[in-house]
Amino acid sequence: MRRYRLPVLIGFGLYAALAIYGCFRLTFSFDFQQFFPRGDEDLDFFVEFIEEFEGDDNFLLVALEREPSVFDSSFLAQANDFAIRVRDVPGVEGAQSLTSFGYPIKTPFAITTIPAIHLDDPSRYPADSARIMADERFVGNLINKRGTALVTVLKTPSLIGLDQSRALIQGLDSLVATYDFPAYHYLGPAYFQTELVDLQIREVVVSAVVSGLLVTLVMFFLFRRPLGIAVALVSIALGLLLFMGTLGLLGRELNAIAALYPVLMIIVGTSDVIHIMSKYIDELRKGLSKEAAIRVSMKEIGLATLLTSLTTAVGFASLLTSRINPIRDFGINAALGVMIAYATVILFTTALLSYLSVDQIVKIGRQQAFWDRLLEGTYQFTQRRPGWIKSGAVATVLLCVIGISMITTNYRIESTLPKNRKVTEDFLFFERELAGFRPFELAITTKDSTDQVTDYDVLQEIGKIEDYVKVFPFVQSTASITAVYRSINQAFNNNRPDAYTLPADAGRYRQYRTLADRVPDVNLNLLVSKDRRKARITSRMDDIGADSIKVFLDNTTAWINTHVDTGLVDIRSTGTGLIIDKNAEYIRRNLLQGLGIAIVIVCGLMALLFRNWRMLVVSLIPNLLPLLIAGAMLGYLGIELEAGVSIVFAVIFGIAVDDTIHFLSKYKLARRRGLDVTEAIHLTFRETGKAIVLTSVVLFFGFLVMLFSISPPSVTIGLLISLTLASALVSDLLLIPLLLRWLDR
Repeated sequence: MRRYRLPVLIGFGLYAALAIYGCFRLTFSFDFQQFFPRGDEDLDFFVEFIEEFEGDDNFLLVALEREPSVFDSSFLAQANDFAIRVRDVPGVEGAQSLTSFGYPIKTPFAITTIPAIHLDDPSRYPADSARIMADERFVGNLINKRGTALVTVLKTPSLIGLDQSRALIQGLDSLVATYDFPAYHYLGPAYFQTELVDLQIREVVVSAVVSGLLVTLVMFFLFRRPLGIAVALVSIALGLLLFMGTLGLLGRELNAIAALYPVLMIIVGTSDVIHIMSKYIDELRKGLSKEAAIRVSMKEIGLATLLTSLTTAVGFASLLTSRINPIRDFGINAALGVMIAYATVILFTTALLSYLSVDQIVKIGRQQAFWDRLLEGTYQFTQRRPGWIKSGAVATVLLCVIGISMITTNYRIESTLPKNRKVTEDFLFFERELAGFRPFELAITTKDSTDQVTDYDVLQEIGKIEDYVKVFPFVQSTASITAVYRSINQAFNNNRPDAYTLPADAGRYRQYRTLADRVPDVNLNLLVSKDRRKARITSRMDDIGADSIKVFLDNTTAWINTHVDTGLVDIRSTGTGLIIDKNAEYIRRNLLQGLGIAIVIVCGLMALLFRNWRMLVVSLIPNLLPLLIAGAMLGYLGIELEAGVSIVFAVIFGIAVDDTIHFLSKYKLARRRGLDVTEAIHLTFRETGKAIVLTSVVLFFGFLVMLFSISPPSVTIGLLISLTLASALVSDLLLIPLLLRWLDR
């Protein structure tokens, strides 16, 4: 070891320098398309659909508030000026506002337009207001129901990139600052992307700092010596640096789940460091030389730690079965990080330790007596109260089954947005006052190649569907090609609100068709394909949840099959909202599939380690219980099972099995020395119990660090993992001794 320790330290120093360079190359990304399930037929249809239309994500809404009414000459003048100047902001391809909208009206000579708002004539504001507030095209879209917010709709590039989004929002902020609007709100993909990437960066920094402080505190109470604390902290920090730097060097983007990485690396590194340093200290206290103590530590703890790292990596790698790219990326990156942490501890940490004596690493005091009493009491409890432990386990399983049956996948966007941030306040404002954010699309295709969606009979079918979905209060901002004919009909009837309907007969339709054909194609691209065989009904929906929306879609499909001539047109649900909502279904399926694969692989590793089917049973039962507890907590706490939360199970299984491996590895060594089952369990409690309890305490408080997050999914993940890993510790210390006494005879 002495021969290699200097080259090892130099090698890690060079790697660290390279990793620092890699950290500066780290990039962050966030967009809803990341969460589209790969290989889905609805996704394939949607991609083809938007190739003929514009996407449903190329907008940014700016709501300008004024109490008690927007109908004020000064405010309207500023809002109109804003709607004109905003066209010059980078990334804005067009803008529409009520201040620039004109009503078509038929005169004896021609079709002309009158302004929706007569900006220069305040005396007409009451009449303008009454007409606008009775028009379904405007209320919820360009003005709220109370008439206190005016909306400017900005057209932006579809699938807008992060740099474009930043430039757009910065330009928008600068422009808004030149006015004295009482309040303003944004809503759109570019805004979400900018704000949530900034949130990711903040979460990564905060979680790293808070986790580092926590681990420093733990190491202080554990070792009480500056050198011992320094070795532990440098090892953990180096593992985190190498991991983040490696991600940067490999060009791996950090996505919406990146805040978990610092916590994960610090916690996993701490666990490995505690086990290897505790063993080294124990061997030195037995009188072994530094060289011999390192060899024994690497032989006994090194192998067990390798297995725990492999099983943890397998748990994360099980996420590769997901169709959701951010989850797959998290699985790959986390598995890589676990192995980097292992290599750092087993090589770098042991190289440093070989220079130090026991007195330089740890201060032996009363704390050792405390650990001896705690572990001895736990061991005696497993001997005296086996019936209590069995009854408690059965009761826990029954409660878990009830809780799991209560799990909901009714995913809502609001539940994933950061707390007390403007992006969330703006989202809730649009949900409360206007048409909301969730897109809802129906694609209509004519069955006969000679038919067009602008034919009279096809229009009637589209109109029926549109009128049906508008009945639901959570469906808002509905539009289709029928709007052109409804508007013409209204113009021919003195712009009465009740005349915003389709022509009542084919003769009137033919009269309107001549006028409709004059509408430039550029204004219809959003609603009709170039060949006029496809059309869309586009809406926005309240954030009622993925499962609730699925029920609505199923009911709508059933209504269409009953009331619409499906021999004339084909109707299919599509849009980004539908694709994202389908994640719930895939998450359930992939969660079970991935865990199943992980359990099989871990069973294989256990079989190689113990070569005894009884030990396989002993190792699995205590680690399946925490999974049940995690599922039950989702149900009892009413937490929605969505993409981010689904990774909890991989983390729990991957980490919870570590303590089991350390316990059984020590037990196996004791049995090989000729000790009987009772003596071997007793020795394992004395020599390995402290490290297991300490690492579990670190894990518990380490993941609780995520309670400092302002992102609800991160808080949920931290809470679930902390509590279930605590249950894993209890399960290991109480159930494993019972199972060993029963099976290993």
